[in-house]
Amino acid sequence: MRTYDNTWIRERLEQLREPDYQAFASGLLPGIEPILGVRLPELRKIAKKLAKDNWQEYLEQAQDDSMEEIMLQGMTLGYAPGTLQEKEIFLRKFIPKIDNWSVCDSCCATIKLAKEQPEEMWEFLQEYLHSEKEFEVRFALVQFLNYYVNQEYLIRVLQEIDSVSNKAYYVQMAQAWAVSICYREFPRETETFLKQNHLDDFTYNKALQKITESQKVSKEEKAYIRSMKRKSM
Repeated sequence: MRTYDNTWIRERLEQLREPDYQAFASGLLPGIEPILGVRLPELRKIAKKLAKDNWQEYLEQAQDDSMEEIMLQGMTLGYAPGTLQEKEIFLRKFIPKIDNWSVCDSCCATIKLAKEQPEEMWEFLQEYLHSEKEFEVRFALVQFLNYYVNQEYLIRVLQEIDSVSNKAYYVQMAQAWAVSICYREFPRETETFLKQNHLDDFTYNKALQKITESQKVSKEEKAYIRSMKRKSM
């Protein structure tokens, strides 16, 4: 079994960095630095190698010297074999490191524990849903929209979206995104929610906007959704 240490990881990232992509990524993530400029597919290849090795040892000594190195930790957690119970200590170490939507959303798409252990993961996410930290809340919401918009969890998901009190921008955007996914999959139930909820006007109207941007929503439905927009006072 090969050991991929931090020196190997950093050298590999340096080999893969692209100045043009670094400039592009920095434009999407203002204030986040350093960004090396390594594309997501390349990061996923590295993370899969790390996940096959002694991933626990890697995560115990992983460095946070760039956005990509933090991204690798979340992706490795997703690709590594193991249960929530085996990964929990590493998840609790990783989640507070998230400081941008790209790391949050890419790692949520990779960490699929909710598929195998939905109720256990749901309970695990509760403390992050009501965190004071913007991206901890977003992590929980993106997990919900990725893995819990189904018949069993829909009502609970809508209730949790409605219960979030954190007003940070990327939390509000995740709430709106989650509502739009709920509507796409369960339009009638979500329409009922849209008629009675506690979302602030910005989040509510952004949810309507995201619904109308979906290609799976009919023109007639989009026209009706637009008519539900709250007017600014």
